[in-house]
Amino acid sequence: MHDVAITGTGVVSALGVGSRTFHNQLMAGASAIREAPWHRKESREPSWWAIVRDFRPSDWMSDRVVDGTDLFAQFALAAAKQAMDEAGLGALDPLRTGVVHGTSIGGARALMKAQYALDTEGPQAVPRKTEIQIYPNMAASQIAMAYGLHGPSLTVTTACASSLDAIGTAAHMISSGRADVIIAGGTEGGLAGADGRPENGFVPALYYTSTLYGMVAPRDEPRLAMMPFDLKRKGIVVGEGSAMLVLERGEHARARGAPILGYVRGYGSLADAYHPSSPDPSGIWEARAMELALADAGIPAEDVDALIAHATGTPKGDEAEILAINKVHGDRKQPLPVASIKGHLGHSGASSGCMGLITGLIGMDEGRFVYTGNTDEPDREARFDIVIRAPRATKVRTLQANSFGFGGQNASVVVTRD
Repeated sequence: MHDVAITGTGVVSALGVGSRTFHNQLMAGASAIREAPWHRKESREPSWWAIVRDFRPSDWMSDRVVDGTDLFAQFALAAAKQAMDEAGLGALDPLRTGVVHGTSIGGARALMKAQYALDTEGPQAVPRKTEIQIYPNMAASQIAMAYGLHGPSLTVTTACASSLDAIGTAAHMISSGRADVIIAGGTEGGLAGADGRPENGFVPALYYTSTLYGMVAPRDEPRLAMMPFDLKRKGIVVGEGSAMLVLERGEHARARGAPILGYVRGYGSLADAYHPSSPDPSGIWEARAMELALADAGIPAEDVDALIAHATGTPKGDEAEILAINKVHGDRKQPLPVASIKGHLGHSGASSGCMGLITGLIGMDEGRFVYTGNTDEPDREARFDIVIRAPRATKVRTLQANSFGFGGQNASVVVTRD
């Protein structure tokens, strides 16, 4: 891939709003995993969740936009504005600026709320703008409308791989000359209210589905609820949030004197074609996505300095990714540092890959690499260095990030410092 610069970042997360706030909380060992707002006190099984709290949509958009959007799109608008402000682009060429955004469930919350209103209060209670709130493309569309953009506007729905697929797709569009600037990333959730609290008795059906499907295992304390790559791992904690980048043709960024945070160098994406929710246990296709990203970058595996893993803390998912990373990076004399951010803030779905890239980029500048929260007994099958307990002081010039989603969606991205 040719000369695709990263000039802006934005985050709305369960660890706070703003890329630096998010990154600093990760580095400080903060945890966003708390009791779910819908948890019943009489229930014997604790339920942990990672909710965005105290988000104020009106800080980021007009009341009219707030009224016409689901919370997922509001998260995306806020993260996009942060990224655009950091990039400092000024006047945009609307025909050469686009949006590529990823999400799994889009505005499912708005649909569930409308159904709840119908069932409890009747047809007159269904919000009039439900139709324009539920579509997954509305985050990208609202971002395009906010900035008057007429370039490509695409929505990628590849489950938890969505934000890396969005970034990779956008980077290739810039590299091929279809755009000069693209806002790219992903967003998930917004199941509670903007303040992170329940709304008028409404409980989203998706609150129960993760447990019913076996993704969540009951644990007595939040520290044990999500343990990426740990021998004691049993399942995920559901999270949410948005993470966005401004990608820019390198020549375009340098001509305006923009600070460049890094470069997208390579992208690999393919299908597992194995099972709706479980990865191929061999990890062969996850490894292949990683190899494709490295080949696209023209960078040998041994030049990668650190890796942000998908690592959801599920027994099957982590086992397959361990085998995949072993295959690509396991034969080094000095084991590759690898970390997952999900122990700190749960699994934020479609936004998780971009969140990992953002903390990796900031860490490059600081000379520090994030660590894997909650994990204290790393899986002994890993032939790489699972960073635990504290950030690692290390020089990272080349970073790889993985995202693997339901349906066998495998994506990997390689970024460099320069």
